[in-house]
Amino acid sequence: MIAAPVLSVDSLAKRFGGVEAVSEVSFSLRAGEILALIGPNGAGKSTTFNLVNGQLAPDRGRVVIAGADTAGLSPRAIFRLGVGRTFQIASVFGSMTVRENVETVLLSHRRQLFSVWRGGRDADGGDADRLLALAGIPALADAPASSLAYGDVKRLELAMALVGEPKLLLMDEPTAGMAPEERTSLMALAAKIARERDIAILFTEHDMDVVFRHADRIMVMDRGRLIVEGPPETIAADPQVRAVYLGEGFSPGPEAGEGSP
Repeated sequence: MIAAPVLSVDSLAKRFGGVEAVSEVSFSLRAGEILALIGPNGAGKSTTFNLVNGQLAPDRGRVVIAGADTAGLSPRAIFRLGVGRTFQIASVFGSMTVRENVETVLLSHRRQLFSVWRGGRDADGGDADRLLALAGIPALADAPASSLAYGDVKRLELAMALVGEPKLLLMDEPTAGMAPEERTSLMALAAKIARERDIAILFTEHDMDVVFRHADRIMVMDRGRLIVEGPPETIAADPQVRAVYLGEGFSPGPEAGEGSP
């Protein structure tokens, strides 16, 4: 039996005034699959993310996550269906240590923010440390989050997004603001975790080296619509994609698509 998709999006549409930001967008995503959403500025990528995550309500269409229709659900309720998210600009609690950042999300996930902080730390420290090890920053557990290099902030954000063992991870511009050598490292880590733990990833990204190296499939949006979808090699060769986004001189690196199973 073929497993149901982790994420299923059907005929999604959203209008702002006279502008149709997203128009009849449909796609699905299975466990362990990494799907990139790319396109020029204003194509509708961020709006699509916010519709999936519940930050925006669609005018039409349906979003189903882990078998549950998300219509009318708040972002918090959608998070509890098994969704993690990282943002273009990483947001952590600078006044806390790295471990305390993860513990705070663990407590929130377990509905225990009313608990005494020390009791919560005793209960969740082990889980927090395991997540920090998974994100590759266990040695930084006791460091103030405000002291981290930006690449490590992104890894901390990833650890926080993995609280609750999500089925779906939404990553909005995950490598934005990072040095080139850090970008591939972070996305390689996320891809490794996704495949080992059967987490579906939907991400948007402007660094095409990152996209073509790690995505199993790529969707291209333009003016609110999906114009093509397929494996990296198909997208790289598509004349419409080259015309609206990649440019005629684009050539993916030799490692493009290497992350595919």
